[in-house]
Amino acid sequence: MARGCLCCLKYMMFLFNLIFWLCGCGLLGVGIWLSVSQGNFATFSPSFPSLSAANLVIAIGTIVMVTGFLGCLGAIKENKCLLLSFFIVLLVILLAELILLILFFVYMDKVNENAKKDLKEGLRLYNTENNVGLKNAWNIIQAEMRCCGVSDYTDWYPVLGENTVPDRCCMENSQGCGRNATTPLWKTVRLWRDTNRHPPHVFQILGMAFSMTLFQHIHRTGKKYDA
Repeated sequence: MARGCLCCLKYMMFLFNLIFWLCGCGLLGVGIWLSVSQGNFATFSPSFPSLSAANLVIAIGTIVMVTGFLGCLGAIKENKCLLLSFFIVLLVILLAELILLILFFVYMDKVNENAKKDLKEGLRLYNTENNVGLKNAWNIIQAEMRCCGVSDYTDWYPVLGENTVPDRCCMENSQGCGRNATTPLWKTVRLWRDTNRHPPHVFQILGMAFSMTLFQHIHRTGKKYDA
């Protein structure tokens, strides 16, 4: 019965990581497509020009794909080396997330202050030459997150002129609606809201537990169990 449960666990881990790997492949494909066909879309932070949507999606997709591959192949092949590698990768990712989370909360005020300062620098490049990507990024962010500026809509006044904001700041978007601010504007700054203070680590912990369970079983038996 125990062997049957472990066999079931093996295939559950395989299927879960197969889906995980396919998702990673999809993210990597989307990232490459964005990089090739949407080259004019860039980051809205001038201090981190390489931190674009395409690069982020490519990086996340690569990590997800490699992790899923290790777990998927390690489970179906009952390979201790791959299972251990899968466990270590998940552990490193989990520790990195926890360290970043702790540092963020410890230095939250400083991080927010520096981030706002950097984003306001990006506002000044909004209508400058060779910064079409930054302009597109700001338009998309403001439209999707329903916000305007960094702290509020008045951040645009030194850049575009008094009572003038980008059209994407308007609640009812239309051509030229941002001039003289004659229409209602988005005022809530959602860039700084607390979306999720507790990232879900459940799947990572479960993956580590499953991989170690299979690893220990293979180590004890010294052979593969029947599938």
